[in-house]
Amino acid sequence: MSEINSSNFKKEHGDLAPDLVGVTELTSPYFFVPPSGNTAERPEDCEPGTLRFNTDIGSLEVFRGNTIGWEQIVRRESQYLGGGTGSNTGTGTRGLFTRASSPGSNADIHQVTISTLGNSTDFGGDLAAGRIWGGGTGNSTRAITINGYNQDNTIQFGHFSIGNNFTDFGDSTVGRHQGGSLNNQTRGMFLGGGTSSRTNIMDYITMSQTGNAVDFGDLSSVAMFASGLSSSTRGLIAGGFRDPSGGNPHNTIDFITIATTGDAQDFGDLTVIKAYMGTATSATRGVFAGGQSPNDSNPTNVIDFVTIATTGNSQDFGDLAAAMGNQDIGVVSDCVRGLFSRGYDNPTEVNTIEFVQIATTGNGQDFGDCSTTGVSGGMAMSNGHGGL
Repeated sequence: MSEINSSNFKKEHGDLAPDLVGVTELTSPYFFVPPSGNTAERPEDCEPGTLRFNTDIGSLEVFRGNTIGWEQIVRRESQYLGGGTGSNTGTGTRGLFTRASSPGSNADIHQVTISTLGNSTDFGGDLAAGRIWGGGTGNSTRAITINGYNQDNTIQFGHFSIGNNFTDFGDSTVGRHQGGSLNNQTRGMFLGGGTSSRTNIMDYITMSQTGNAVDFGDLSSVAMFASGLSSSTRGLIAGGFRDPSGGNPHNTIDFITIATTGDAQDFGDLTVIKAYMGTATSATRGVFAGGQSPNDSNPTNVIDFVTIATTGNSQDFGDLAAAMGNQDIGVVSDCVRGLFSRGYDNPTEVNTIEFVQIATTGNGQDFGDCSTTGVSGGMAMSNGHGGL
């Protein structure tokens, strides 16, 4: 094998790099530095397999073609947390659940390691007062909450790796509560909700930065207590109260492409008309669990699922255990498991945690107990779900 030593290569004409034809072996006792840039600087017209370092995300990413787009291929090891007690004795993706003893009090935070079994434990730190009935989301490092009971426009963030108080991130485009949320590694999105009336607003943030949310587009109708889930490219918004002035829940599913902006489009329907659902996701499958159908006296334990990259109606997955509250469920997932924590089975609040294997179908199984009790409507977030 021949060797060529040079400090610089360029094409004879122009500023492009030379073509390396055939098998090319790069050996060095030092390191290889790929091209780098932020998310906004991603090339729009490149070959599948193109590799670069994303300075916003802090990891390598690869272009997998126009349909899938850019995908992160290396995650920081700090994502795989654990080492505590209860469920947190193991290592793996971390899930956070919040709760408040009353709507106006500070909300505390508890944690689980999703790949284990056991009770949740205290995470440390608090959210600001009024942090119930808001949206919860997160990427591989940051946990983010938006809005809440008092209908303000506050966005707060913390870090999955350390249990400090959440701090100010910025403001949403409008103050509201009881909306849905979803995200990929780059964007967090907040969907619908209620102010003095129900709204169809969607707005988004760039999670690696801080700052105010930006308008994304509109849902197909107003939506309160709708639920969101996502793959790395597509977001789904399902169920909720879709009538401006009241009425029963709906079974509508909308979808959006997260990397763009624009109004939601029709995806299909849920198997059951419901609101207040919990949602879990792998990279390909979305699961909707429990909810109110159609009123407080008639909650449902139905779990159904969809394939996110397609369109069409959901299919039956299984059931939650009858003993678990079926409304206001907090859900976290790690692409393999979905955990459904704490709920409200009128008039009782329960602290049960169940899990399902997302790739299969079947009923919920016992995981442990959530040591947070009190007002339902807490928020949930994880650092390894299918949107990442």
